[in-house]
Amino acid sequence: MPASPPEACPCGRGDYAHCCGPLHAGSPAPDAEALMRSRYSAYALHLADYLLATWHPSTRPATLAFDEQPPLCWLGLDVKRHAADGDRAVVEFVARYRQGGGSAGRMRETSRFLREGGRWYYVDGDVAG
Repeated sequence: MPASPPEACPCGRGDYAHCCGPLHAGSPAPDAEALMRSRYSAYALHLADYLLATWHPSTRPATLAFDEQPPLCWLGLDVKRHAADGDRAVVEFVARYRQGGGSAGRMRETSRFLREGGRWYYVDGDVAG
């Protein structure tokens, strides 16, 4: 967990202590959208261990570093769609970011999730321009 957690949750759904904070502390996500929101917040807060722990082992990288230069600043999240079918789900979202002093950018991704052992995991995603 971050040394000094933010008051507002980076995912935009209320205060951190009642939104993504409990998931970052180990509580399971109730659905794939909640996991995706918590992963967005983890990127914003540089919580590499959480991101790796919630990445499905079949696609998880060995390491994850936040070494972009200049660093990315995540500005907001807009969930467009969440569709679950049993233990599989898809979440489509747009994340806004700024890198250094440049103009803001957008990343649109359709992410796939899998529930195993009562926990949701990020599998992979298709990024569109």
